[in-house]
Amino acid sequence: AKMAATARKICAVRVFLTSRRSVCTCNMLYANAKAKKDYARALPGDWQGRVGLEIHAQISSNSKLFSGSQVQFSAPPNTLVSPFDASLPGTLPVLNRQCVEAGVLTALALNCHINRRSLFDRKHYFYADLPAGYQITQQRLPLAVNGHLTFDVYDERTSQRQVLKSCQVRLKQLQLEQDSGKSLHDQENGEVLVDLNRAGVALMEIVTEPDMVDGTEAAAMVKELQLILQALGTCDGNMSEGSMRVDANISVNRRGEEMGTRAEVKNIGSIKFVQKAIEYEMQRQIELLEGAGEVEEETRYFDWKSGKTISLRDKEQRHDYRYMPEPNLPPLILYTYTSAPGGAGNTVVNIDRIREQMPELPAATRHRLVQEYNIPFQHSVALVGEGLVEYFENVVDVKGKGRDPRSAASWVLTDLLEQLHKRSLTFQECPVTASKLGEIVDLVTMGAVSTSTGKKILSLLFDGDNRSLSQIIEDNQWAQIRDEETLGRICDEVLESHPELVEAYGKGNKKVVNRLMGEVQKVTNKCADPSITSRLLREKLEGQ
Repeated sequence: AKMAATARKICAVRVFLTSRRSVCTCNMLYANAKAKKDYARALPGDWQGRVGLEIHAQISSNSKLFSGSQVQFSAPPNTLVSPFDASLPGTLPVLNRQCVEAGVLTALALNCHINRRSLFDRKHYFYADLPAGYQITQQRLPLAVNGHLTFDVYDERTSQRQVLKSCQVRLKQLQLEQDSGKSLHDQENGEVLVDLNRAGVALMEIVTEPDMVDGTEAAAMVKELQLILQALGTCDGNMSEGSMRVDANISVNRRGEEMGTRAEVKNIGSIKFVQKAIEYEMQRQIELLEGAGEVEEETRYFDWKSGKTISLRDKEQRHDYRYMPEPNLPPLILYTYTSAPGGAGNTVVNIDRIREQMPELPAATRHRLVQEYNIPFQHSVALVGEGLVEYFENVVDVKGKGRDPRSAASWVLTDLLEQLHKRSLTFQECPVTASKLGEIVDLVTMGAVSTSTGKKILSLLFDGDNRSLSQIIEDNQWAQIRDEETLGRICDEVLESHPELVEAYGKGNKKVVNRLMGEVQKVTNKCADPSITSRLLREKLEGQ
């Protein structure tokens, strides 16, 4: 009975927390939208900043790093917990090969040196959601070291997305480790409940050198890394679900001086918040130092509501992790084609075989889209950034129809995304196939319907209209009017109804043609062909 009561309390708290999370999600979306207006501010005087990141990326795997428990976001509390995850006596870790291969593939994409022999360690600290009292990680000899990532910083203030600068950050190491559980804080009852579903989930920790100078660079680096992980399929990069979390180590110093004391901002859960947290923290440290204060070496967190970083613990409260070798796991040995033992086949992790599976990475995709389809660079950046490359390519060449790439890109990036955002849908939830959007593009290109009518049709498809496009056009009388005799009569009626505009044109105000065009479109329900209508109006006005 006591266990049943506890289970009911956990479920009730989970419902309470879920509803709170929904409100928080809405607030975060608002804060993210507001953050789009904020851009990196230059540091005052001769101050300069240094930023290093520790990025925890959850590996896309069906099971955990050392147990067979399923991995599923938002499953009911404590339903995906094996005896090993709960640290019951006598349980032993069994390394998940798929997670190792995902780590190797990621390390190769990040230009890292793969250690053929790596080790696992125990990192000791005591939280309620860490039942073993330690985390299995790779501190002494990680999976990979000495990589680098090249990325561009774009001007997000305009739709052109011009490249402001190209940067390269050194990657110190990539290591495999297990995640902890989750503590759920029931503030109403003053209780902390523990959910171990996440305990033991496989993570890649990617540690950079302090090569970035501000929040803009750090945010751009995280975005590029997110795109790479998604292209590889090794992590879904969903920061709102915690699949990717960022810790930022931030310091400031005057030019020519040594690097200053760093503060660490933990668990930043959005790319925009990475930028805002770093910018705030740098300004905070500068104000301290200019006021004759000192920067404490401490751990902080970013409060997205206030836009400030808040202290969690100082260096006196830092953990002594007491690293020690993991006694229940042997060294992880990786092979190549030349070093693999005879007859090993697929029984070992082969670096060369994994390298052959490398997909096209985002930088190469952006370059290929520009070269192959002759679209503007900013379109290629947006298509890659929004995950719309395959959809766009299907619109261009679905069923072998070579549609105009620029027109296709415009429909995908402008009209399709507008409908998705209007309905708060993700791209994965898009109800309109590339084939159907391609048909709309064809109708507009052929002049069967106007561009505005094409957008109306797209909106109807998003609303669940299952009629054929031809039926939609016929039922709504949306076919574009191209017959010059018909349009000529309509133009005459409009000119007759607006003598003041005709008179203004005669006095040299040529812009009134646009007003007259609008009147014609009103009469025809926006179905008049714009180019023919414009020509007929000008001819009639000039002839008067």
